[in-house]
Amino acid sequence: MTMIERAKQLRRSRTPFVHATVVRAQQPASAHAGDEAILLSDGTIEGFVGGQCAQSSVRKAALGALQAGESVLLRVLPDGDVHFPEAPGACVVVNPCLSGGALEIFLEPQVPAPLVCICGATPIAQALAAMTAALGYEVRCDGDADVTQAAAVVIATHGGPEAEIIRAALDAGVRYVGLVASKVRGGAIVDALALTDAERRRVHTPVGLPIGAKTPAEIAVSILAEVVRAIRVEGLAAPARNAATAHMPRDKACHGHG
Repeated sequence: MTMIERAKQLRRSRTPFVHATVVRAQQPASAHAGDEAILLSDGTIEGFVGGQCAQSSVRKAALGALQAGESVLLRVLPDGDVHFPEAPGACVVVNPCLSGGALEIFLEPQVPAPLVCICGATPIAQALAAMTAALGYEVRCDGDADVTQAAAVVIATHGGPEAEIIRAALDAGVRYVGLVASKVRGGAIVDALALTDAERRRVHTPVGLPIGAKTPAEIAVSILAEVVRAIRVEGLAAPARNAATAHMPRDKACHGHG
């Protein structure tokens, strides 16, 4: 399987990874410009971007890039002076190997877009699906929705098995569950579920920010604004991604800057 095929496979399964490419190499480094690898969140390296000495530095920097969601130019340089072009803003680490050699490796994190599952075929659900997709988020509706990977679930069915959907989303670990309903009806549905305090804080009903929305499109805007705030401000993430990145080191891999 080529790196391109492997990357497509990982994107389809919503698996975060880092694509590493050697952009410059100086002998006697074992890697060459154009060598590439995929690094997974458990530290697995698929491909080749350097020997054992370089791999530990690449792994640490890649996990940091994946956690931050930002690309990094990693410079792995031998201890001491080296004639190697400057790269302002690069992350620099020292190659501990006696064999020496210098590498520049571009690390590009590939983090799945937030997944929002929308239940319902109502005008509000349709408007919300269109706006969510316009933001670049992944949208799945009803039967296509696997809530175990969802950052948020919004129920806009105006009836039906709303309580069952809420319960299933909470059991799957979804941290934002929105129910389109009046304050009285929504409160009655939630009360009947006998949720814990922690579970109740994850259920939003009436859903959306209080902006005086009236039309389906306006209501969709208020809901999506609340979802975006939960993702960007409150650090909402899909349960699968939390598990994948829970072990990542929070310290930077850089000890100096070029």
